[in-house]
Amino acid sequence: MLYAILAVTAVSLLSLIGVLALSLKETTLDRILFAILPFSAGSILGAAYLNLLLEAIEFLGEEQLSTTVLYITLGFLGFFFLERFIYWYHGHVHGNQSHVEEKMTIKKFVYLNLIGDAIHNLIDGMTIAASFLISIAVGLTTTVAVIFHELPQEIGDYGVLVYGGFTRFKALLFNFLSALTAIVGTLISNYFLEDSVGLLMSLTAGGFIYLAAAELIPEIQKEENIGKSIIQFGLFVFGIVLIWSLGILFPE
Repeated sequence: MLYAILAVTAVSLLSLIGVLALSLKETTLDRILFAILPFSAGSILGAAYLNLLLEAIEFLGEEQLSTTVLYITLGFLGFFFLERFIYWYHGHVHGNQSHVEEKMTIKKFVYLNLIGDAIHNLIDGMTIAASFLISIAVGLTTTVAVIFHELPQEIGDYGVLVYGGFTRFKALLFNFLSALTAIVGTLISNYFLEDSVGLLMSLTAGGFIYLAAAELIPEIQKEENIGKSIIQFGLFVFGIVLIWSLGILFPE
C-alpha cells in the first residue's frame, strides 16, 4: 500500500504540468489553447473509446457487454443531466436572463471535465493499488503505463479549464485537486469489487463521450477559418491516435 500511495502521488503531480503556462504571455497562451482544445477533445474521446471502454469490458466480462453499454449510456445521460442542472442553476442565479450561456463567466463544460477527470483519476488509483497487491514489478509497470496515458490528458485538461474561463492559477489548483482523487482510489481500493470498478469505468467513458461530443467539439466548430479548422481537425485526430498508440506501447 505504501508503494501504491507513493506511485499515485507521483502520478497526481503530473497535473501540475500547467505551472509551465503561468509564465507565458497572454497571446502565447491563446495560441497554445487554440491547439490544446482540439487535442484535448481527441484525447478525451480516445480515452473513452480506446481505454476506459476496453478496460470496463475486461472487468465486467464480454458476456456482460450489454450491461457495459447500459452503464456507458447512463454515464452519458448523467453528464447531460449535470450540464442541464448547471445551466439551470446559472440561469436562476442571473435572473433567468436570455442567452445565459453567453453571459456565464465559467463555461459549463469546465465542471463536467472536472467531474469526469476526478472519477477517472479515482479509477487510476484503484488500478495502481490493485497492481501493487500482485507484485512491486507489476505495480511499477502499471504506474508507468498510467503516467504515459495521463500526461497528454493532463495537458488537455489544464487547457480546457483555462479556455472555459478559469484563471491559470485556479485551473492549476482544481486540476491538481481532481488528480488527488487517485489517492482516494488507492485507499479505498480494497473495499471495491471488480464489478464496481467496471461500473465506474463505464460511467466515466459515457461522461467523457458526452463531454467531447456535446461540449468540446462544438467549441472547435466555432472556428470559421478553413485553414485553422483543418489544423484543429488534425490535432483532434492526433489526440485520438496518441491515446491509441500509448495504449499499445504501454498496456495497463
